Amino acid sequence: MNKLTPLAILVATTLSLSLPVAAFAEAEEEQTQPIERIVVHGHFRAQGIEDVPASVSVLQQEDIQQRNAEHLEHALAMAPNVNLASGASRGRFFQIRGVGERSQFVDPINPSVGLVIDGINYSSLGAAGTLFDISQVEVFRGPQTTRFGADGMAGVIYLGSTPVGDDRNGMAELSVANYNSYGAGVAASHRFSHDMAARVSLYQYASDGFIKNTFLGRDDTQSQNELTIRMNGEWHINDNWHADLTYHRFDIDNGYDAWSLDRDRTTLSDTPGRDTLDSHAARAQLTFHGATHYTAEMSLSGLTADSIYDFDEDWAYEGIRPGWEYNSFDQYLRDRSQWEAEFRLLSKTPWMLLGNSTDWIVGAYWQQREQDLTRNYTYLSAPFTSRYDTKNQAFYGELGQRVSERLKVTAGLRYEQYKNDYVDSRTITAKPNKGAWGGRASVEYTLPTTGVVFTSVAHGFKAGGVNGEALGRMEDEKLDQFRDFLESKAVFAPETLTTYELGYRTYLPAHSLRFEATAFYSWRDDMQVNAYVEQDAVFVTYLDNASSGRNWGLEASVDYIPSDQLRVFASVGWLGSEYRNLELEDGTNLTGREQAHAPNYQVHTGIEWHFAPAFNLRVEVDAKDAFYFSNSHDERAAAHELVHARLNYMWNDWELSLYVRNLFDEDYATRGFFFGNDPRDEYTAKNYVQYGEPRRIGFSARVRF
Repeated sequence: MNKLTPLAILVATTLSLSLPVAAFAEAEEEQTQPIERIVVHGHFRAQGIEDVPASVSVLQQEDIQQRNAEHLEHALAMAPNVNLASGASRGRFFQIRGVGERSQFVDPINPSVGLVIDGINYSSLGAAGTLFDISQVEVFRGPQTTRFGADGMAGVIYLGSTPVGDDRNGMAELSVANYNSYGAGVAASHRFSHDMAARVSLYQYASDGFIKNTFLGRDDTQSQNELTIRMNGEWHINDNWHADLTYHRFDIDNGYDAWSLDRDRTTLSDTPGRDTLDSHAARAQLTFHGATHYTAEMSLSGLTADSIYDFDEDWAYEGIRPGWEYNSFDQYLRDRSQWEAEFRLLSKTPWMLLGNSTDWIVGAYWQQREQDLTRNYTYLSAPFTSRYDTKNQAFYGELGQRVSERLKVTAGLRYEQYKNDYVDSRTITAKPNKGAWGGRASVEYTLPTTGVVFTSVAHGFKAGGVNGEALGRMEDEKLDQFRDFLESKAVFAPETLTTYELGYRTYLPAHSLRFEATAFYSWRDDMQVNAYVEQDAVFVTYLDNASSGRNWGLEASVDYIPSDQLRVFASVGWLGSEYRNLELEDGTNLTGREQAHAPNYQVHTGIEWHFAPAFNLRVEVDAKDAFYFSNSHDERAAAHELVHARLNYMWNDWELSLYVRNLFDEDYATRGFFFGNDPRDEYTAKNYVQYGEPRRIGFSARVRF
């Protein structure tokens, strides 16, 4: 384990001091503005964050805007124990507490971390995580199976758009930055009548990216061109019925040219790739309030998403070293269609159960998802195609019982049945079907002084599947020595995750203080891990099941406003992890080694200083420990610290800002591989990394109307 940096120690000390500060606040009242109450919307019922018996972080719109975060990859460092992987035009693969996918190529994947936007399931479509006019980002850590099913085994990232509101709720924004970058957006609400209102937001972002292709003489081969449209409407039909309507459109057309044989930000590829997403989604929810004892909610959503992911596999040009070079291009065309329906009843008035007041929820869920893949690859005689159809049906329920004035017990359970059908152009077929259960039980106790102590146990799962690529490549002459091994990896089993948590929260609005801390310990059984075999520069990837794994750690955060001029905030995540009984094909035993993309610590801290009536300055620091890139090699991303700053000037409804991200231009890795790909040194194996963004300097103007 790496030692904590001085910065991490400083923040940990800050957090350790927050409880004495809270105690002091009981004795002395301060004349400061009250800290805003945060409401969490991703659960079955909206509730204050201080009432959630689980580890959750909420990134509010103001914090997102102060970083000028266009996408989740710029914002998730504010949430402890959350990491991401790129291997694409953006960091669009997410890990929570060390659990989550890092890439996708041939085979369909079952996500460990769910992504939900306005109630629509975008899991595995991380490119859709754009943030303009997003009211808040809620990060739920640990199994969220009762609420979200199999897509929430490790946690869920929930994005909620700005509520419809009234007419006086509009915003327009324009930003420019280095690397020929700009963003332009507008969002506005309109109330058509007392009973009907709608909100529309449009945002366009474009950038040349941070790569220079020296062979082509271009600096835009990793460009970003992203259009986001969101529309939300509400209709109060009558006293008993209410309707909510949502429509999303994402048109993401980005370049992908990130990998350098020289291991820097210059590339030599002669055919740069693309990373695109073209999607439409809609959702309708009807809510019935007419019953005395319950509220009924019915929702239906649909999504279509077409994506292109391709790249120059050799990262070079023809003629770089005659006699040694190879030249290949790999392209993945995916089409996804998805339907979801859900019906649930939520109690209005509690039942009396065993003499105690009890709230209840019951519901049913159905999903059908179809994923079609066409792979065009230089060394395939014909395009490879596959189809993966999944059908999920689930039933769930939750009881929340008030045992006493201070003690509350909550228990939820979900049973989910999935039926999956896989078929591809090599006549490989598989039908992994299974039923699984998950849930959560928690106990909350309100302390006599301030704060809530809670403990919980949660169990989550995700489906197994088929390694279609491994089966289809068994007859490849270049992989003849792995034929029997690949046949043994035809399918992989479901994975389960069980987590215990112990936490404390306090919210003192009169004293402008919020603090929370959660310790956890998790068991992973039949954990799904990425692996590959390689012979003569030919790779085959597959998913395998390790015997088990362990993840444990702590998340803590504090938000404090000591005066009207100053705000101090910090969060820290500490994470331990290990594999149990994992042996690779080459005989390497990883038992006891840390899991991939699981840094030992993550820190976010900062201040806001209102030093003049119209001016404020915000400075933030993100720190992350070193972490392994993969379980198939021992290369690591180096620890790093990033500094961000923003100077704001407010005038009436205007906000003018100068901002910088990564102030000291630190190089840090977001994805890494270890193999030989450079013919100039006869394919000597090296650690190749994709870098995160360099120093970004920009100006933004925002007006509210």
